[in-house]
Amino acid sequence: MAADTVGLDPQRRAWLEAAWKQIDDRRLTELVIGMVGIPSPTGEEGRLAAWLADRLVESGAEGRYQPIDESQGNAVGRLRGDGTGVDLLLYAPIDTLTVGTEEEDLPWAGPVLRPDMRAEPTVEGDYVLGLGASNPKGHGASLIAAVEAVRRAGVPLRGDVLVGLGAGGMPTNRRPVPHARYNAGQGSGCSFMLEQGMWADYALIAKPGWTTAWEEVGLCWFEVRLHGTYSYVGSRHRMTYRNPIVDAGIVIAELERWLPEYTARHTDGLVAPQGNIGSIEGGWPRTASLSPALCRFTVDLRISPRTSPAQARREFAAAMDAIRASHPEIDLDWDMTLAIPGTSTPEDNWIVRAGKAAWEEMEGRPHEPILLNSGATDANILRSRGIPTARIGMDRIDEEAPLPLDFPAGMNVVDLREAHRLTRCLVHAVINTCTRTKAEVTAAEGSAPS
Repeated sequence: MAADTVGLDPQRRAWLEAAWKQIDDRRLTELVIGMVGIPSPTGEEGRLAAWLADRLVESGAEGRYQPIDESQGNAVGRLRGDGTGVDLLLYAPIDTLTVGTEEEDLPWAGPVLRPDMRAEPTVEGDYVLGLGASNPKGHGASLIAAVEAVRRAGVPLRGDVLVGLGAGGMPTNRRPVPHARYNAGQGSGCSFMLEQGMWADYALIAKPGWTTAWEEVGLCWFEVRLHGTYSYVGSRHRMTYRNPIVDAGIVIAELERWLPEYTARHTDGLVAPQGNIGSIEGGWPRTASLSPALCRFTVDLRISPRTSPAQARREFAAAMDAIRASHPEIDLDWDMTLAIPGTSTPEDNWIVRAGKAAWEEMEGRPHEPILLNSGATDANILRSRGIPTARIGMDRIDEEAPLPLDFPAGMNVVDLREAHRLTRCLVHAVINTCTRTKAEVTAAEGSAPS
């Protein structure tokens, strides 16, 4: 369907059809079920990664477990070409943002844990339910299924196909478990993988969204601290009283009014960067009688690829200065505590065009990007290290799914038909990319449509 030099010639189309016939839906389902059944909250992905390394070996790749610490690790693999082509990394994270236990997830994820919020897979028709069944595990399963199909079809590869199934992909810091590293998330597994030599010329990351995307937001986190007086309910009318919890409510309300203005200023390209108040802490939950001297809350401010963390910090500073000016009685300070830049790959880069060509093959029409995105992935880690990266993934669940679409269902319910379509896309991109010589790819990049 693609009209430029990324299109498939008859020989590559024959290889594609042969590989598509090797996609085993039963195997794909088994992979999803197996991944969901092994808990992998951020920082504790080691057992799942070891299992996935064995599955990569079964697929015909050179799979191995890559330990990071005692409980965290990656699964990596390589399907070798003859060395005359470019190497392509297929990547997906494997950790879940929530844990699947009442102790850590409740009450913040809801009053009870729904069945899809547990690492206990169930199959209902064309759907698998369970923690992370779609994001990220259904996407990771599609990577293995794609490599397996290419290998079974005997496609003559020139470049290597690398597979990275990475720990620490979720936007979180250390969980409350013994001996956990503070930097267990935020792309730590992807970064480690690259540092340990799993490097490619191009990368495709599999994450939700039925499109090919070439840019996404980054994120800056801030901690805002409100200062007051440590006091007692029986003394507030007799002594100096300033409750920072009350002041936090005022500041949060002001930020909530500012955030849509920030988004409007930075909405362009594929992104509409959002902001969010993520947590608040102040006082002793064991008593309501005391007011604390400190209340603090956290802010996630997403940033466009065209906004640096330094610029985002200045904009946040201006917002906080305006709040101070409107409320001079409030004593506050703040710090930026995390910064991951947003990134982009040129739209005419080979891997973006190959991703679009695969999507168009499935849809039979010109590629249609999804706009107004505010989700970040390890694509930012890959691109920031210099690897041109495109993102492609599954569509949202439909009205036939066992659960209505909400945020957890979007993460925890996978449509196996969507996983099959994603696998076909990945096979297309692999054959299109890794059966060419380096010179062919270079020449194609030079002939990109203007």
